[in-house]
Amino acid sequence: MPVDDCKHSFDELAGAVFPRYLAKLKERMETALSMADFAQGIGIRTLLQRLSLEDDFSGCYVLIDGTTPLYVGISRAVLSRLRQHVRGTTHFDASLAYLMAAKSHPHQLTRSHAMELEEFMKHFQLSQQYLRTLRVAFIEIENPLELYVFEAYAAMALETKVWNTFATH
Repeated sequence: MPVDDCKHSFDELAGAVFPRYLAKLKERMETALSMADFAQGIGIRTLLQRLSLEDDFSGCYVLIDGTTPLYVGISRAVLSRLRQHVRGTTHFDASLAYLMAAKSHPHQLTRSHAMELEEFMKHFQLSQQYLRTLRVAFIEIENPLELYVFEAYAAMALETKVWNTFATH
């Protein structure tokens, strides 16, 4: 019985589907968008219009520093998620900025308590500023199983090991 209505076997995913997705993602990386576009004070509707899209979508994205893939992420609403990375104010919304801030300003506190500290918030805001300098490419992937497994596949293929982890919390 298929998981999440995925119509492919694992062998088909690994041998054909994921390589196609990766090729498409790499192609999109050549014409990646600026993350600064997602930091502007505009709403999702305006972003959709600018990108000639009907609606936000489920998919995978890669953040790129120069030509180096930095982070692979997934979301059921990619455009909204990208806005959260650069505009979010909590460790839930801007989890990557939080991780970057925690690396530059280590602590033994809970995430919530760290976010209450002025010094930590400076690092968090600097991390978000850095994220705004990156570029982003994304592809649509509707099936949840394909989306979740592809994230790990893409992170490994693009060697984003510094910021991607699949350890449970």
